[in-house]
Amino acid sequence: MNVQPLPEVRTTCPYCGVGCGVIATPGADGVQIRGDESHPANYGRLCSKGAALGETLDLDGRLLYPEVRGARCDWDTALSTVADGFARIIREHGRDAVAFYVSGQCLTEDYYIANKFMKGYIGSANIDTNSRLCMASSVAGHKRAFGSDTVPCSYEDLERANLIVLVGSNAAWCHPVLFQRITQAREENPDLKIVVIDPRRTATCAIADLHLPLRPGTDAVLFNGLLSYLARNDYTNHLYVDTCTEGMAQALHAANNSAPSVHSVAQDCELDEEAVEQFFRLFACTEKSITVYSQGINQSSSGTDKVNAIINCHLLTGRIGRPGMGPFSFTGQPNAMGGREVGGMANYLAAHMDIANPEHRDRVQRFWRSPTIADKPGLKAVELFEAIEAGTVKAVWIIATNPVVSLPDADRVRAALAKCELVVVSDCVRHTDTTALAHVLLPALAWGEKDGSVTNSERRISRQRKFLAEPGEAHPDWWALAEVAKRMGYADGFSYASVAEVFSEHARLSGFENNGTRDFNIAGLGDADAAAYENLQPIQWPVPQAGAPGTKRMFSDGRFFTATRKAQFIAITPRAPVYDVDDNFPFVLNSGRMRDHWHTLTRTGKSARLSAHSYEPTAQLNPQDAAQLGVQDGMLVRLHSRWGEMIARAALSADQRCGSVFVPFHWNDQFASQGRVDALVNPVVDPISGQPESKHTPVRIAPYLARWHGFLLSRRQLSLTGASYWARAIGKGFWRYELAGEQSAQDWPAWARELLCAPKTGQEKIEWIEYLDNAAGRYRGARLVNNSLESCIFIAPGYVLPSRTWLMELFAQPALQPSERASLLAGRPMNGTSEAGPVVCACFNVGLNTLIKFIQQDKPASVTAISLALKAGSNCGSCIPELKSLLVRSLVL
Repeated sequence: MNVQPLPEVRTTCPYCGVGCGVIATPGADGVQIRGDESHPANYGRLCSKGAALGETLDLDGRLLYPEVRGARCDWDTALSTVADGFARIIREHGRDAVAFYVSGQCLTEDYYIANKFMKGYIGSANIDTNSRLCMASSVAGHKRAFGSDTVPCSYEDLERANLIVLVGSNAAWCHPVLFQRITQAREENPDLKIVVIDPRRTATCAIADLHLPLRPGTDAVLFNGLLSYLARNDYTNHLYVDTCTEGMAQALHAANNSAPSVHSVAQDCELDEEAVEQFFRLFACTEKSITVYSQGINQSSSGTDKVNAIINCHLLTGRIGRPGMGPFSFTGQPNAMGGREVGGMANYLAAHMDIANPEHRDRVQRFWRSPTIADKPGLKAVELFEAIEAGTVKAVWIIATNPVVSLPDADRVRAALAKCELVVVSDCVRHTDTTALAHVLLPALAWGEKDGSVTNSERRISRQRKFLAEPGEAHPDWWALAEVAKRMGYADGFSYASVAEVFSEHARLSGFENNGTRDFNIAGLGDADAAAYENLQPIQWPVPQAGAPGTKRMFSDGRFFTATRKAQFIAITPRAPVYDVDDNFPFVLNSGRMRDHWHTLTRTGKSARLSAHSYEPTAQLNPQDAAQLGVQDGMLVRLHSRWGEMIARAALSADQRCGSVFVPFHWNDQFASQGRVDALVNPVVDPISGQPESKHTPVRIAPYLARWHGFLLSRRQLSLTGASYWARAIGKGFWRYELAGEQSAQDWPAWARELLCAPKTGQEKIEWIEYLDNAAGRYRGARLVNNSLESCIFIAPGYVLPSRTWLMELFAQPALQPSERASLLAGRPMNGTSEAGPVVCACFNVGLNTLIKFIQQDKPASVTAISLALKAGSNCGSCIPELKSLLVRSLVL
């Protein structure tokens, strides 16, 4: 029998800015996902999140039809409500009374239409993006130094370098595929050295030759010190500096004032002096040097200065525009770069043109043939929601983002939206913290359903292609925007027949009256018809002419996009954070990503294997700090800042710097009762970039003194009552809940039965197994349906509770054995049954206990030996640092 191969669709991963190529194969049993070996971003590699994409494509929880004020309606009603509401508010209060807040999850074509609509037809620049929260400081630093927002490097340069400095970048978790490329490059090039600069000892440090755990906020001091050291020891590339740059003298004067010696830098950064000297000497003596930076640099009230402090060092040594060298920003979102290209930020126009430049405004307006053009910068993200709170912005359209979770001072954002006159939200998820405040909900397409393009961190444009049918009544974001624009009288500017037409217009604008004066130019793609657009291959801009092969790296000719065509040194005077620690708030809160999760869990929260590694909010503390606070590993703690509070599970680690605490930002009110870290985060922003200070919020920490603790496993998702703290995560065939309460139930069995009860659907046999010790405050209960475990709950007065993993394994059993029933009552596996333990390798579901047992018994000499035996670490590689740590600990023991 001839079996026809299933259709394969080449597309691009929707997660981080690496922009990995993905091959999706839809079939009767779901969508199979694998890496695209032909894509130059990843060559077939995928991280744990990318590998699990097929598990996130169901329609559970989807927003599938429009709603107005909570009632289902048709698209015409919803679109007319939006158009009429925006038109009325503009008529009564002016064009700056309305705003769009968009996202790096938008495709370039969505971004382009939103920007054109707001800036060229409404005439306001009040459109900003959640990319403001992750890369705005990099944009501003590029603009100051290069005259353009140009990333000079390619991923290939990582493999051609002899020194890679990773500063404020936990690439092992946040950009795992690039981390794998760096790891492989290190294995193939014995001369390659790696330096990690981060207050925490992160998983990235597993491959570091040197780790500098600097005092939070002192990055500019360190790089000013490096600049001063390079000049003092005559590592200046004088020919390059004289020919290609300006402003060196002023930058060196500032550097010498703030960081005159290795000794002073070490003192200010609280680093070992010999380690600082080693780093400076290594950079000075290694021509092929790349400095990779990410959110640890950008997310600061002086982030732009930190970016320029890094760039200054590359300009002084002439290490830019050549293979294996340069400053390299790793972007956080899949299309943060695409949003920059179309002007999806409040202070830029499309095609990397500037609102402040009247020639640029005139050029864009003539190309668009639009009735108006924004003539001043709009409100940046934090300012925008402050204006909503103040009532000066009365309507906002939020697209593909969840600001009630992700913006700093998040409770204030929630309060602002609650009193806003018109809140429109386009999303693919029905219930989020933000959709709860919407007056109009518009159902959007998700990954696999929508069609368009994205640009990754190395300027590579790739296609996201659809391979799933549009569900329900969902439509693309660009279509919804264009339809509202038509209803507001702008049909001539928004009559697009396809997404390919939108891309073509975007590409043509980039080359319009360009003549080599602007960095972003993809005019060579502007004449592509629908077939050519469908077949567009990954390509790095600029692509100025049709048939051009793309551009690997920028500035190879030593010419920049400033008025003089010379790069600018920027004099940097390091500034302390606006709010620093004091007696009331003695710890520095640093927020960021976990290994297997993404943003606010709306996608990764659907995957059991991604949720197995990190299933509730945690607060990573140094054991010394924890001892002084009376906090033990696994205890719940409450964190307070000047802006808000949250509860998280303490995770003690010597990798955490004393005086600091790390908390992931993924959790929200859909997955935890009090887990929104951005409710605490300092809303102070960089005065140049507008990017918030997400890495430096002063907090205090105390044990959370609950009356009882517990956990619950259930095949059904439950509505919890009676627990003041809860966090939920999906498992394989069940939901997991961690619980704690400030009030004990008077009758634990009655409370549990009410919580876990479900209506009978047939002749099934329902049993309860229970254990109660009222005096000790302990309760264990299990609900069985036809002798299969349907749900169970464990309650105790303290936070130390039985292991969950062996109980989770019982949900895979079609029927319980007598010994397993006894285990439920005993609270532990009987007959010496072993359990896998907490998940370490998400790709192959390999648990901690399994790994420890193998290491102790078989004594593997390397991670490779572990991978060969257990598969752990053999797919995405994200768990390799943890595997190495386990090996080292076993050697110590």
